[in-house]
Amino acid sequence: MAELNTSEKSGSGTSKRMNLHVDLTAMVDLAFLLITFFMLTTSLSKTTMMNVAMPVADVDGGVKKSQTLTLCLGAANQIFWYTGTNEKPDEFAKTDFSRNGIRDVLINRSKEVLAKTGKKLMVLIKPSDRSQYKDLVDVLDELNITQIPSYAIVDISKEDVSKLKDQGIY
Repeated sequence: MAELNTSEKSGSGTSKRMNLHVDLTAMVDLAFLLITFFMLTTSLSKTTMMNVAMPVADVDGGVKKSQTLTLCLGAANQIFWYTGTNEKPDEFAKTDFSRNGIRDVLINRSKEVLAKTGKKLMVLIKPSDRSQYKDLVDVLDELNITQIPSYAIVDISKEDVSKLKDQGIY
């Protein structure tokens, strides 16, 4: 039991004081009850994740090069993108995650492919060993925002690494 004691004074001609006794047991019980209550009623932050569906079998016919967009993730939050094949790209440029960056590329290219072929855009994501994991997550978020359902994460080739070096983002 917790107590609060004061010293007793006695002197010549003065009256004797009684000890002051304060029981703090109820206060300790209340503190533990409050701690227990808040621990049990608090909800911790839930982790959020995005589903990635991996292919089960090969698709008949594959995807045409006119329907693809390849994103090579480089250093310093930079992206090198091209359409077609890496030997002879039809269109290529360097971009980033800014307001007019990769989201505009995804939206515009998706509209072009839909207008020309009537099919959806297929995005190939090639992270380099100099890119950060955050860049890959940001690209997946952009694909989710722009509602592009078809994408694949593939290994980067030597030709793509040399293009990243040429652009100065490797």
